[in-house]
Amino acid sequence: MNQAFQHKRSLTLIYAAFIAGLCSIIYELLIATTAAYFLGDSVKYFSVTIGLYMAAMGLGSYVSQYIEKDLLRWFVIAELMLGLFGGLSVPLLYFAYALDEFFIPVYIALTVIIGFIIGLEIPFLTRLMAEYNQLKFNIANILSFDYLGALIATLLFPFILLPMLGVYQSSLVFGFVNMSIGLVVLWVFAQDIIGARLLKYCTFAGALILLAMIVFSSVFLKFWEQTLYDDRIVHSEQSRYQKIVMTKQRDDLRLFLNGNLQFSSIDEYRYHEALVHVPLLTLKNQHKKTVERVLLLGAGDGLAVRELLKYQSIQEIILVDLDPAITRLAKNNNHIRKLNQNSLDNPKVTIIHQDALSFLKHNTQAFDFIIADLPDPNNTELARLYSQYFYTRIKNNLTAKGVFVTQATSPYFATQAFWCIYKTIQGAGLLAHAYHANIPTFGDWGFIIGHKGENVKSGSIASDSFFKIDSLGYTLGTIPATIPTQYLASNLVPYMFQFEKDIVVPLSDLSVNTIDRPALLDYYLKGWQHYGR
Repeated sequence: MNQAFQHKRSLTLIYAAFIAGLCSIIYELLIATTAAYFLGDSVKYFSVTIGLYMAAMGLGSYVSQYIEKDLLRWFVIAELMLGLFGGLSVPLLYFAYALDEFFIPVYIALTVIIGFIIGLEIPFLTRLMAEYNQLKFNIANILSFDYLGALIATLLFPFILLPMLGVYQSSLVFGFVNMSIGLVVLWVFAQDIIGARLLKYCTFAGALILLAMIVFSSVFLKFWEQTLYDDRIVHSEQSRYQKIVMTKQRDDLRLFLNGNLQFSSIDEYRYHEALVHVPLLTLKNQHKKTVERVLLLGAGDGLAVRELLKYQSIQEIILVDLDPAITRLAKNNNHIRKLNQNSLDNPKVTIIHQDALSFLKHNTQAFDFIIADLPDPNNTELARLYSQYFYTRIKNNLTAKGVFVTQATSPYFATQAFWCIYKTIQGAGLLAHAYHANIPTFGDWGFIIGHKGENVKSGSIASDSFFKIDSLGYTLGTIPATIPTQYLASNLVPYMFQFEKDIVVPLSDLSVNTIDRPALLDYYLKGWQHYGR
């Protein structure tokens, strides 16, 4: 065997190590992301995925010692199987999610199988390279290119693959890429592999299956998504941050982010009137203050902006939403434009695409009114936007007589989560007042107002200091005639601050939600586990 041919073979195995490292990390990220997308709690499912993955890799590495003959043949078979299982991992998880109870078993099985096969790769490659270099050079070359592939994968995934292809197509594409290892090895080492022709046919067949699924992925995804929603899908896209789906059935327009309902046009006015007007009533009647500058965190759909624009005194609205896809949809989609009354085109509105916490950290000009209309805290990333540190930043961005309000999930379905948010706002040094409203689509929904003042002590909620509206230090006046509402009435608002006994828990039993220890996430998931939120 001449030196050039040996060098070609050596380079082939190094290429295999590079692609193996690239694909192995991609599969791990895809499986963990899909599990977190469907089930929430990203830290939990990334941790479980990594743990299972690493354990299965260790098992695969251990088992590799018992495969002594026909290493090239077994390596090609392993890559063929890995390309199929890895490439089909997300489609299988999507299918399992549609069947509900099968998702966790399929998720665990795929993680273990893929991890096991990946565990075979490095031992196989190291032994195959023994013919061309000393052991120390083989290990150095194989691992360095494997780790380089892993690095590139971690950069490709968030910045290119997820926003451009989504998790479904990404898994198919990289299954196809994985197949290239088998094809290249079969091409270069054909004379040394028993049954090389049959393996070539199998590899080509597997590649064709993946290619066909890539070509028809949009058709499948459209059909699959429609099975998850009761109404007709009129818009669907995967942004860099989330899956955005909009459905419409007659007059009912609904927006879903990562499968979670954000609003229904049938009753969204109840939610947004409660979110916007109730805090402004408390501000006006407590301080006799005119609101001029407003900060909206989230609310990229423009519905809260619509309510704010009813106040002529408001001169500036800064809307901070992380995802440009949401505000773009709200500005350009005729269905939402009709609902939000083209509010995002108003010259008073400035849109900033930035993380809410990052904006609060760097902002220098205080606001009279701050609204946090953020998604529910169903994962660690969102739970930090309900943390004591976050609310401390809110406090620092309020004027001396400013007011803050946040949506705070359901006090009925997630009672502990609701009062955890209340206690956390207190812990940040704000005086907190809780209220709720009946939103038929969501059920009983809660909100919490915060403003600067002598903070109440954490502890049990006392009815004589909590339920009576006059104990707040002011009385609620009437809704101005110039502010049109469909839901709110002046005689209704005081009752929104009253809570039934079965949806109140002692604050002393709850922890403050912090970035370091997101207790809120546990309360939230526990509360909603039987209700499918």
